[in-house]
Amino acid sequence: MNPRVKDVKPNPDHTISLVFTNGEVRCFDVKPYLDKGIFKQLNDLKAFNSVRPFLGSIQWEGGQDFCPDTLYMDSVPVTDLEHSESENRRATRRST
Repeated sequence: MNPRVKDVKPNPDHTISLVFTNGEVRCFDVKPYLDKGIFKQLNDLKAFNSVRPFLGSIQWEGGQDFCPDTLYMDSVPVTDLEHSESENRRATRRST
């Protein structure tokens, strides 16, 4: 069984930062879901920012949620994400 969500923070780029019960901090990209069904409501940042931890997962005020296993398996560890962004900045500086 994968770890469960302990805390969540919405980000302005429609990603969410998740803290899991094993202490990992991971980033989940919600953008691929924003053109589908009930998730369309989350294009509104006010609605998107209403996300809260809920029973080991997350839930928005409008009832949208994700399976905690999906959140864990489809998210990226924040350290990997930060490393990737750092590499992209270095590559951009080298090419200019």
